[in-house]
Amino acid sequence: MSMLTTIQPSPLNGIILAPASKSSMQRACAAALLRKGRTIIRHPGHSNDDKAALGVIRDLGATITTRPDGTLLIHSNGVAPAPRTSAPSPGLTVNCGESGLGLRMFAPIIALSGESIRVIGEGSLLNRPMDFFDEIFPQLGIRVTSNKGKLPLEIKGPLQPRNIEIDGSLSSQFLTGLLFAFQAAGAENVTIRVRQLKSRPYIDLTLHVMRHFGWHVENRDYEAFYFSGLHEDKPDPLEYTVEGDWSGGAFLLVAGAIAGPITIRGLDTWSTQADKAILQALCDCHASMTTGDNELTVGPAPGSSAGPEAGPAHLKAFRFNATDCPDLFPPLVALAAYCEGTTVITGVSRLAHKESNRGLTLQEEFGKMGIPIDLVGDTMLIRGGTIKSATVHSRHDHRIAMACAVAALKATGPVTIEEAQAVNKSYPDFYRDLQKLAGHVNPTAI
Repeated sequence: MSMLTTIQPSPLNGIILAPASKSSMQRACAAALLRKGRTIIRHPGHSNDDKAALGVIRDLGATITTRPDGTLLIHSNGVAPAPRTSAPSPGLTVNCGESGLGLRMFAPIIALSGESIRVIGEGSLLNRPMDFFDEIFPQLGIRVTSNKGKLPLEIKGPLQPRNIEIDGSLSSQFLTGLLFAFQAAGAENVTIRVRQLKSRPYIDLTLHVMRHFGWHVENRDYEAFYFSGLHEDKPDPLEYTVEGDWSGGAFLLVAGAIAGPITIRGLDTWSTQADKAILQALCDCHASMTTGDNELTVGPAPGSSAGPEAGPAHLKAFRFNATDCPDLFPPLVALAAYCEGTTVITGVSRLAHKESNRGLTLQEEFGKMGIPIDLVGDTMLIRGGTIKSATVHSRHDHRIAMACAVAALKATGPVTIEEAQAVNKSYPDFYRDLQKLAGHVNPTAI
């Protein structure tokens, strides 16, 4: 069902809990599948990507029970290395939804099975290149066929851990899957070498989850990852609490800087999540920010006035390198739209193969609202100004929809977002949370 959502200019106030991190949730699902025993997941996410991850591990043999307190109990015997008569069954098809992380991470895990498994996806994932499967999998004893480097895939293992070298310049997500799969396959005295690794904080998160589950991989300056074969026994059931999401939380923090102040709870300032870097941008643009016990309060620069009738938030243009955190581009653009001067963000090359070509999409959709954006090589230049009333389109990209909604909070008039339901991919409660913060949000199903 399509949705039109209109955001009326409105000041925000109040306290909100950050959504669950899908980066943390999907990694927890993978670990719970590979761990033989029971895992309890607390604060589980319920975005479309989270649901897709749960569907994948269920298809691969895990049983999932939602307990009365909302936690998930997952029981698994791991992914069998040889064909078996129980699930997964011959001819199994696994659907990764529209999750790039889900596909890139679960493909090596699926390859632990000795069965031939078909891997499909939906939406923009169908057009995202996955050539590295064709290049790397045969080196690991895996038979793979693809649609010219794109979905659908046909994978048949079992994966054999071997010394390999991969290109980390496009995505860290495939490396995450290899780290999980090598560990589950009993890799010993084996090294994965990586060239030009991007998004290092996401690998930090992967290694953090692995340590929690008792698996130890030696990180050699992000250029090599060594498996000694050692692991630590953990209690059964093992409990894991999904972190608050800095990716979704970034939109709330920027909303506070534009139209707050508001307080966001549940974001761990010690997190390894890459998008925690939003804090640096908020400091650099002179937003007001205070920290408390498990909470952050963010508002416009001191001296700014709130409300739809107020002028600029007196935020200052800033420079930011988003190479290691490309998902921050949309909230950073919404923030830069209210900053005096020209904001410079580098790392645009990381945006071409997201849910949309985000560099061009941000330029076009924010252009409709009167904010000029120039793309020069790997650099984006955003000239802050006045957000105008407009009708924009999400391009079926969750982060574009949220960026436009946040930017609308102090526009000169209402901003209507077409295909606004795109937020369900990562943050299905986004519009409701804005309403809880006194935002004037009017969703209409069409």
